[in-house]
Order: sequence, then structure tokens, then C-alpha cells
Amino acid sequence: MKNTFTKLLALLILPLALLVAQPVLAKDKFKVAWTIYVGWMPWDYGNSSGIVKKWADKYGIEIEVVQINDYVESINQYTSGAFDGCVMTNMDALTIPAASGVDSTALIVGDFSNGNDAVILKDKKSLKDIKGQNVNLVELSVSHYLLARALESVGMSEKDVKVVNTSDADMVSVYGTKDVTAVTTWNPLVSEIMAMPNSNKLFDSSQIPGEIIDLMVVNSATLKKNPKLGKALTGAWYEIMATMSASDKTAIAARTAMGKASGTDLKGYDAQLASTKMFYAPKDAVDFTNSKDLKETMAKVAKFSFDHGLLGDGAPDAGFIGIETPAGIFGDSKNVKLRFDPSYMQQAADGKL
Repeated sequence: MKNTFTKLLALLILPLALLVAQPVLAKDKFKVAWTIYVGWMPWDYGNSSGIVKKWADKYGIEIEVVQINDYVESINQYTSGAFDGCVMTNMDALTIPAASGVDSTALIVGDFSNGNDAVILKDKKSLKDIKGQNVNLVELSVSHYLLARALESVGMSEKDVKVVNTSDADMVSVYGTKDVTAVTTWNPLVSEIMAMPNSNKLFDSSQIPGEIIDLMVVNSATLKKNPKLGKALTGAWYEIMATMSASDKTAIAARTAMGKASGTDLKGYDAQLASTKMFYAPKDAVDFTNSKDLKETMAKVAKFSFDHGLLGDGAPDAGFIGIETPAGIFGDSKNVKLRFDPSYMQQAADGKL
């Protein structure tokens, strides 16, 4: 993830590019982007193992799976049209592509953070001790959202702390300095920081289950014109899920590869999986997506985003951007720019891919 300026710049510049965007046509070559995170490492394995190619070949298309080192930059590139799909959280899907006018579809709901994101204090054992402290985090990211939810849990708000924007690349080293006493971040950084002396995890995403959701998002117009892309990506994903969730040698080798690619080992990667609610079975992902809770979660995320100016200067309220879920639309039904579509996952659950 990058900084506040990068995110706000996307809101200002990207809509201009959309004015000259070419019509979306049917095609047979696609690009999707991913970045390192426990719930997205399966895309790297799917690419290196040939599973993605297998499913692309089945539908007569080509899918290039590209790793981007900077998370927000990958979403900006997707938003500008450089990629047909990209991994991102539900909040970032709303505040970057959707807020920039790019109609996007959550094709695959892969997991939700169930402890991977955390508020950590140095030398303190009560979350209430955060009052008055500087809190280092990636500003306007899901870490910022988690901090806001943590403060709510103890009757406080952001005015009770000072947020210090800090790159994820610098988080561990910064925490090791004397002056930094509180951070909010995500795995694998959480694991590294918790291994340091006097570190206390005092709030994490398991206390707001289902609110930080990890997705594969695709351009809605591209998906509509090219349903084979949706079928191939979804089919590949659930073959990877079946492979890695088993207990045989192939599963161990798959998770070992994912761990190594993310900078850890099998033990470290399995530990991160333990704090991630992976939807290994497509039916579980469909049930989660169909739940009315998803709509309520997105309403909370939209409110946070509006309060922090992330829906654009012209947004009059949190419902400015319509968010379509199976339980109904939150926000403006005439301005739907983010869609949760479980139909491809349902096809996987029904064995119809």
C-alpha cells in the first residue's frame, strides 16, 4: 500500500482517463495483478503450477498473472485499464476504482481477515492506553479502518490519537525505534512485530469478522463481454483451494511454495492461514456473499470512506456510490460502481465450470 497522496491523486486523475476510454470488446488475452498477502498467494501458485493456464486453455483464452510489488499501485493500474482484474480488499475496491468511476465486480470472495490485521502497542497491555499516542499505519487503508473500529470498541475516536502515515515497507523497522509505540498493520508484518520484545496485540480483525474482505475484482464491462474470463479465473481458484486445503504431499508442497514466495516458510504461512477465514469451498463463499451482513458491512465501510474524503470531492454522502449485493443495493442505485456477483462462484459450487 502507498500513501494518502497516491490514493487521492487516483481519485482526481483517473476519471479523466475514463473520458477517452475505448469501448470494451470481446478478446482472448487478459491480465490480472496480485500482490503479496496470505490470501492472495494462491494466485502465484496457480500461475507457477500451471493451474491458471489449464483453465484458461479450457476456455480458449490467455491469462497473464502479474505480481506488482506495491499494493495501491496495482489497484491504480487496474483502475487505469492496464489490468482486467486485480486482487484488493472490499474497502479499496470502493475507494479507488469505484470512486474513480470504474464499474467493478467482485468475482471471487476469497476470504476475510480473521486476525491478520492488528493494533499493536509497545509496553502497554490495555487498548485504552492508546489514548494520546501516535499510531503508525498506512493512512486511508484497511489498517486505518481497523484502528477506527478498535477505538470505537473502547469508546474513543480518531481525535484521541494521532495517525502517522507509514509505508508498509518501513513498518517493522520503524516499530523497532524508540519513539514508535503503536502501530496498526497486517501480516506478515504483524508476525514480525509480535516477535519483538514488549509487543502486545490489543485488537485484531477477528473482533470485526467479515469486515476486511479479500477479493479478485474484475472490470464489469470486460466480464460482461468476456464471461470466459470469469469462468477460467473462478475454476482455477477453486482448484487451487482444493489443492492447498488437503492434507497430502501436494497440499503441503503448495503451501510451502506459497510461504516461500511470501518470505516465510510452511509453518509461518500456515500460521497466517490460521488467522484468515479462507473460503476453500465455493458454497461457503456464495453463502457469505448472499448474506445481508455483507450489505451492512459495506455500509460501514462506505461511511468510513466518506468521512475520510475517499469517495471523491463531489460525494454528498456515504451512499453516493451504489454498491450492489445479493441482499440489495447500498447507496445510489443509479450510480452502481461496485458489484458483488456470486454467480460464477455458484457455478463452481454446482460443478458447472
